[in-house]
Amino acid sequence: MTETVKIVSPVDGSVYADRPIASDAEIASAVRAARAALPEWRKVSIAERAKYMLAFLDALLAMNDDITKELAWQMGRPVRYGGEKGATEERIRTMAALAEEALAPYYPRAKDGFRRFIAREPVGVVMVIAPWNYPYLTAINTIVPGLLAGNAIILKHAAQTLVVGERIAEAFKQARLPMGLFHNLVMSHEQTEKLIGSGQIDHINFTGSIAGGRAIERAAAGTFASIGLELGGKDPAYVRADATLYHAIENLVDGTFYNTGQCCCGVERIYVDAKVYDDFVDGFADLTHKYVVGNPLDQATTLGPMARASFADTVRSQTAEALRKGATALINMKVEGDKPGSPYLAPEVLTNVNHQMEVMREESFGPVVGIMRVRDDEEAITLMNDSPYGLTASIWTRDMDRAADIGNRVQTGTVYMNRCDYLDPYLTWTGVKDTGRGSALSKYGFDALTQPKSFHLRDV
Repeated sequence: MTETVKIVSPVDGSVYADRPIASDAEIASAVRAARAALPEWRKVSIAERAKYMLAFLDALLAMNDDITKELAWQMGRPVRYGGEKGATEERIRTMAALAEEALAPYYPRAKDGFRRFIAREPVGVVMVIAPWNYPYLTAINTIVPGLLAGNAIILKHAAQTLVVGERIAEAFKQARLPMGLFHNLVMSHEQTEKLIGSGQIDHINFTGSIAGGRAIERAAAGTFASIGLELGGKDPAYVRADATLYHAIENLVDGTFYNTGQCCCGVERIYVDAKVYDDFVDGFADLTHKYVVGNPLDQATTLGPMARASFADTVRSQTAEALRKGATALINMKVEGDKPGSPYLAPEVLTNVNHQMEVMREESFGPVVGIMRVRDDEEAITLMNDSPYGLTASIWTRDMDRAADIGNRVQTGTVYMNRCDYLDPYLTWTGVKDTGRGSALSKYGFDALTQPKSFHLRDV
């Protein structure tokens, strides 16, 4: 009997999709085809490759109504938000626009009798292991620049969002991408690790848990493949006394609870200057009370279920531990179906929290946030850095110079001022500490997907 992977929908617990796992022969054939397609793809100009990417984008956009419903069924995002259309378009158009400049040869200062330059060559076959929380965006972050740089792509999507891989494959088919350059494979963990360790993959990009990242590194050991990792996060926000409070509240509530808190750069802990703490907390709680938790297929729903019941139970456990240690819950919203073993979970705001509580230290990845009072910038910086993670940090203030000064001292990949939970494709996406290594998007996103090659030509 063929082994399959089932998507159990968080909406109602039904099996939304059931797909057979690829055979070892099918995986081997895909890798051979990818390698065989590389020489001809390298001959295609960057401008022509960009046209394929824009045609791929057009195909995806035409599918968006269906994609939006599919995402609700697969991972619980409410249909009212329209899927990932806007950010998908922004990222693909940006990377297509940046490709010519980013991939152009570098020429050092002229030297008589010599022609010297550094070209950027594709690394070869790139494997993308994509997560379920932003299943299009996280995959596209590597797929599009990877193809623009002249590589071939093997996509292994998360089991929870297998249909996304099929949509991406269909969009490339409609864009008439040359055969062999893109393969969507349904694989088991064992098959994935075997392929990574085979030496046939030149670069691996993985977005997921720290444990998953360590498994990828172990599998790749000795192959000399390059690896890009975006792992856990516990992103902080700091609200200074001079912040525009209504703006900070509105944006931080959204940055905390959008996508049911299942965002890589979602806000998971907030530090507020004592002078504005009470007003901030009152406003934050009031706005949180307005969320409507329910079926993501209902247009009235603003907070859908978490992707799996086990994820919701983790958040319940963190919240319960904080309450046992003295935290105060401000929301206490009653939601139908919110019970252990259910993916439906009401949002919660906790005060009287500290860094001895898991909710302020460990990744929650769900609709809960702790808010702490701080005396000044120094205490805020210390607490923001008191974490094994470092993806983004946001500072809410009217003083741009001070925000930059604070940002220089915060251990993070991206510093925001007066915004959060957004990825600007013109800036590099990277993390520090246990959040991972490497970078995606911007002109620097092409670096991991290419190999520098030096030319030292002498005229005699």
